[in-house]
Amino acid sequence: MSDLERRYLQELIIAELGVPRTFDSGAEIERRVTFLTETLRTSGANGLVLGISGGVDSSTAGRLCQLAVQRVRDGGGEATFVAMRLPYGVQGDEADAQRSLEFIRPDRTVTVNVKPASDAMFESVRPELSTAGREDFLLGNIKARQRMIAQYAIGGDIGGLVVGTDHAAEAVMGFFTKYGDGACDLTPLSGLTKRRVRALATELGAPPEVVQKVPTADLESDQPGLPDEDAFGIGYHEIDEFLEGNPVSDKAYRTILSWHRRTAHKRAVPIACP
Repeated sequence: MSDLERRYLQELIIAELGVPRTFDSGAEIERRVTFLTETLRTSGANGLVLGISGGVDSSTAGRLCQLAVQRVRDGGGEATFVAMRLPYGVQGDEADAQRSLEFIRPDRTVTVNVKPASDAMFESVRPELSTAGREDFLLGNIKARQRMIAQYAIGGDIGGLVVGTDHAAEAVMGFFTKYGDGACDLTPLSGLTKRRVRALATELGAPPEVVQKVPTADLESDQPGLPDEDAFGIGYHEIDEFLEGNPVSDKAYRTILSWHRRTAHKRAVPIACP
């Protein structure tokens, strides 16, 4: 592939994911809080719901949500932000989640243990599984979808919208569970690279432990706390460089393109019969 072709494909992906050329953390915070506020006002929803893991993505999105509902209330409206803890049994990084909640200061915190429902569903389908050795992976996806079921239940109860934490660096790799953490009503972090999410978190006043926490998916029980970058085979800094339009190594370029192509179905609406 020529350098011109490489650049062309890179630019197509950047445009697809809406990554801006320039970045100002203060301006981006205002733009995204305004987006959440106006969505609440125009939709008639009564609030926002978001699952909080303790990582920088959910912490940043959570603080943006809290600022948005406060702005709605300051304008005479009614809105509530519900932060949800969705552990699978006992989470090893619960202290990180509590630190995140202290930073976000949500109106309400709800905890739902998804382990009973996840295990029950897995045991129901286990007799029909033919993919020996992939049980833990399949259970991990069930966990992610059960977490979203819980969020939509609370959202339905309060008449609220469910918020997702997807951003460009995860989206390009398809690093989310379809109809799990990839299911939501709105995504206030869209178009951001990982380092730009961290920049927003810092600007919002998040503690360094939250900003710099190693990103993990926290789904597979056999490899709890497996860093995202170990799964990718490259670092977030390389993904960020690619998405911000900068040159990357051949390995990083091939890896990003491969993940992007394999996971295209996750970023698309369901395929309809023509």
